[in-house]
Amino acid sequence: MQVDKITLQDIGLFDSEDHLGLAHHLNFCKSNGGKVQLDKYLYHPIGELSHIIERQKALELFIQNMQQVDAMKITNGTCLVIEKFFETGFKTIPTQISLPSAYWYQFWNKADYSLIQYSVEHLVLFIQSLMDFIALFEKANDNPVIEKMVGNINKIIQHPQLASLKSKDKITSPQQFLSLGYFFLYHYKNNIKILLDYFYDLDALYSLAKANQIYHFQFPNWIDDSKPYLAVEQAVHPLVENAVGNDLTLSPTKNFLFLTGANMAGKSTFIKTIGIVVYLSHIGMGAPANKITMTVMDGLITNLNIADNVVKGESYFYNEVQRIKNTLIKINDGKKNCVLIDELFKGTNILDAMKCSTKVIEGLQKIRSSIFILSTHLYEISDQLTKHQNIQFNYFETEVKDKQLHFQYHLTPGISQDRIGYLILEREGVVDLLDNI
Repeated sequence: MQVDKITLQDIGLFDSEDHLGLAHHLNFCKSNGGKVQLDKYLYHPIGELSHIIERQKALELFIQNMQQVDAMKITNGTCLVIEKFFETGFKTIPTQISLPSAYWYQFWNKADYSLIQYSVEHLVLFIQSLMDFIALFEKANDNPVIEKMVGNINKIIQHPQLASLKSKDKITSPQQFLSLGYFFLYHYKNNIKILLDYFYDLDALYSLAKANQIYHFQFPNWIDDSKPYLAVEQAVHPLVENAVGNDLTLSPTKNFLFLTGANMAGKSTFIKTIGIVVYLSHIGMGAPANKITMTVMDGLITNLNIADNVVKGESYFYNEVQRIKNTLIKINDGKKNCVLIDELFKGTNILDAMKCSTKVIEGLQKIRSSIFILSTHLYEISDQLTKHQNIQFNYFETEVKDKQLHFQYHLTPGISQDRIGYLILEREGVVDLLDNI
């Protein structure tokens, strides 16, 4: 699935100057290297259904065995110690290490020996934890992702020098520490680095599975179809406390949602929620809804947060037009795209905005190969759009009681008629301030 940097910013996946992104809240990695691999997964959504399902099944297997995976003792500290071990210049360890020579090395090279002993302890823990992982998942023959990972790790740790580690007997003698130190340092360095990379991959998958479990995400049910389809039940934004769930279905016959509602009623949050559901589903993980049914999308395109560019002399409205232009170029190819547009043409006067918005919607609704959600304050243009059978109209209702606003955050069929801008001015005391000037 194709996305660009603007879309990733719009749905709030990664950190910005204002807040921590969703990726921060999905990070349960035990290592820095795992976090790097996790970001790679999150930056690259999958476009092939078979690959999505493979990763989805791998995460399901992790979740089923989460207690054992949680118990893996490899930490970021262990990984850092191992990396540092191979960067340190030790006094050369003898090739043949007898018991007397081991004590001799320990006596004359106390600092080096202490660091070798400490590093070997972590290396042994690292190898033994990977052995436990293999023992846990070696029978996962119907899971290509796990099977490949187990095979790759197993191929490297099946070394005669490591056979004694399976017993997990505690290493106590200087001779044992120096023998293993010699082996790791001079004969197994590249293999350890490869194993670290495999662990970082394992760690990233663990993090995705853990996030799925912690946030109660649901894996999508996939439809293999050339036409776009998306249905969600009780979809919520994962970072909104006590969020109200909403249902939505976009299909080839009803592929366009015209969304209205007052400011703060929930339109922008809902649109971002749908973007997050679509995006995370294409990572191969679950998403924040009770049920998700969808086809694989070729692209996710958003027009949510537009800014002017003072340096280039570009106005807000100009950048809105450019984003719409680029969107039209991208989606006019018959591929399945999910297009999310929030408050179209805020950068011009209301009459101009109505004319421009109507023209854009009239054009977009002709494209049946994609699905669209478009929010607007311009309720008046809806009368001209009801003739199009593929457009569905929903709104977020706002109740006013004793000049107090009560937001329902519940998607309702129809078109909003709420006019609460002046009420907010009154409620916040702006009207009184103006009257007293």
